[in-house]
Amino acid sequence: MKLSEFKFKLPEELIAQEPAPSRDESRLMVLNRKTGEIEHRIFKEIINYFDEGDLFIFNDTKVFPARLYGNKEKTGAKIEVFLLRELFEDQKLWDVLVEPARKIRIGNKLYFGIEESMVAEVIDNTTSRGRTLRFLYDGPHDEFKANLFALAQTPLPEYIKREPTPEDADRYQCIFAKHEGAVVAPAAGLHFSRELMKRMEIKGIESGFITLHAGIGNFRDIDVEDLTKHRMDSEQMNVDETIVQQVNKAKDNKQRICCIGSSTMRALESTVVMDGKIKPYNGWTNKFIFPPYDFTVCDSMVTSFHMPYSVMLMLETAFGGYDLVMKAYKTAIAEKYRFGAYGDAMLII
Repeated sequence: MKLSEFKFKLPEELIAQEPAPSRDESRLMVLNRKTGEIEHRIFKEIINYFDEGDLFIFNDTKVFPARLYGNKEKTGAKIEVFLLRELFEDQKLWDVLVEPARKIRIGNKLYFGIEESMVAEVIDNTTSRGRTLRFLYDGPHDEFKANLFALAQTPLPEYIKREPTPEDADRYQCIFAKHEGAVVAPAAGLHFSRELMKRMEIKGIESGFITLHAGIGNFRDIDVEDLTKHRMDSEQMNVDETIVQQVNKAKDNKQRICCIGSSTMRALESTVVMDGKIKPYNGWTNKFIFPPYDFTVCDSMVTSFHMPYSVMLMLETAFGGYDLVMKAYKTAIAEKYRFGAYGDAMLII
């Protein structure tokens, strides 16, 4: 398919700037692939579509504070630094993006915080915008990281046109987040509250977890019309023996498996062996899913309403069917559903 096929006009006022008052009370559109029927529900009603023994699979990655602002030595120019990932703990090295990139060279020092409490030196230029920083800090690693994160902000997507608040540190994070490493929240999982998870448990719906540290590449512009030529950034992931046994058991028992979000789906589809079963994997994936694609693990999916041209929308249309999902998006716009990470949700069955 072509990039231009994922264009649609999204009114700016439908891009959610704030989370819903309660996680599980956002709206839920239910899309039936077999009948084409569209239903309008409240998210906590999702439990009515599943039975005892069915399996929900979540991404338990944890978002860390990633955006901070510093000043360049001598000139004092304000520099935005976006932390991507830590390279070596003992050396305090981080891959970062910097803006404006043209002002930063190897050897420059950047100062952060009140009284310039944190200092970093640029030691490498990796891309046109990317750099590697070495933070100059003599204390223990845990102390360094706590101080660094205290200076940084929650990395809200750029389509949220406001400054992060203390509330965002909690709400731009799934309640089951466990393994730190993401700069993009697995948005579909944000809708699950502790109360809903408890109701699922009481009904006998099982929960399983993979880890995929979603990166900023999910929001990068695709610059090729032919999608077969697009390359995703590699992201670190882990599918352990516990979830492998859960998935393969559900397959054997012909139970339904619901994937919560596109990052979870990419991780699962990166580990497929035969008959829709999966194997353990701890490493990296750059899997890019767009139509047509034959999914083999999950038979239902929870997803958010995504931006035009986004890789998440492409995966969504691959799972739900291009024509049906794009029709659902037109309905969502007409019905004023909220888009983005803090928006509403879709269940594709």
